[in-house]
Amino acid sequence: MSFAGITLDKLLLIAVLAALLLGPERLPALAEKLGALVRGLRDMATGAKDRMREEMGPEFDEVDWRKLDPRQYDPRRIVMQALQDDPAPKPDFAAAAAASSVATVSSLPKRHDGPMRFDDEAT
Repeated sequence: MSFAGITLDKLLLIAVLAALLLGPERLPALAEKLGALVRGLRDMATGAKDRMREEMGPEFDEVDWRKLDPRQYDPRRIVMQALQDDPAPKPDFAAAAAASSVATVSSLPKRHDGPMRFDDEAT
């Protein structure tokens, strides 16, 4: 049995050390508090799940929650897939320019003779 690298022998060692360090007087009270904490966390998780099911409706059961597990994302795999994908085709600027309408001289704004306007308060 292994949960996140903690094996049964490590759990037993932690329990023996806790019994020695905390003493037989405080150990039952602390074990009771730990049990209450675990029950509270479990109830909170169940309540959140029930609320999600209530708010999402029948779509909640259709969601593949394993697909959304963040532990499945491996940054190395994501980068390798991005590097292996074919690059997007380069745009053909010559064809785009030929297809667009060419501005004629008459459609350009008229040039005003004289000094250019300057706004003193602009900067």
